[in-house]
Amino acid sequence: MSDSADTVIIDYGMGNLRSVEKAVAAVGGRPIVSDDPAVILKGERLILPGVGAFGDAMNNLRQGKLIDAIGEAVESGKPLLGLCLGLQLLFSESEEFGRHEGLNLIPGRVVRFSGQGLRVPHVGWNQVENLKPDPLLKDIPEGSYFYFVHSYCVQPESPDDILSLTDYGGKFCSIACRGKVWGAQFHPEKSQDTGKQLLRNFLAL
Repeated sequence: MSDSADTVIIDYGMGNLRSVEKAVAAVGGRPIVSDDPAVILKGERLILPGVGAFGDAMNNLRQGKLIDAIGEAVESGKPLLGLCLGLQLLFSESEEFGRHEGLNLIPGRVVRFSGQGLRVPHVGWNQVENLKPDPLLKDIPEGSYFYFVHSYCVQPESPDDILSLTDYGGKFCSIACRGKVWGAQFHPEKSQDTGKQLLRNFLAL
């Protein structure tokens, strides 16, 4: 890994890697996209992006021998930020197309949106509410808008792991955190100034 890189964006074959890379660079970071476990372990901080199905993503992580590297990095205290599907992968299990085990870094489940007349997937701008004090949320006001695209949402076992809620046919967890592991259900790289602020905050952790 180049000495100038401070943020490793984990490449497991799923996700909008280049747009996340550009967004991190735009707020002053020095990102590198990598699928190499050794590079992941050398990074100062990690981002786990993702678009697609939970089971496929876990299979790719497993085949790339990335699961142990992510776990070891987290245990050593490196900050990790999951984005969209990346947030969901942080959880214990998902019900998407069957039952699939996740990384289990945040205890809880991933479930499909349900509700009469509710359009799924949830696509578009929506607000984050009930914000808890956290360095990831510095200078992000209550009610800020972010851009979402997802059919499933996370249900943390502990309310203490919920940093924000968003309303879509009921309240769901839109930002989660346990220790130095954070996850956002939305796409900060598509969320204009508020997304840039969240990424800037992550770089400062």
